[in-house]
Amino acid sequence: MAYAISDDCISCGACAGECPVGAISEGDGKFEIDPDKCTECGSCAAVCPVGAPKQA
Repeated sequence: MAYAISDDCISCGACAGECPVGAISEGDGKFEIDPDKCTECGSCAAVCPVGAPKQA
């Protein structure tokens, strides 16, 4: 299952820089993950200071 970013996101951008496939972009008020690009590697979850990326 692809990762999704919860409302816990603080828009720090740490996850976007770690995504090896560029699936993360800044959305309206929080970052978003394109489920079609996500490879479920977990890199985003590993660097998020608030644990916002979760497997959907």
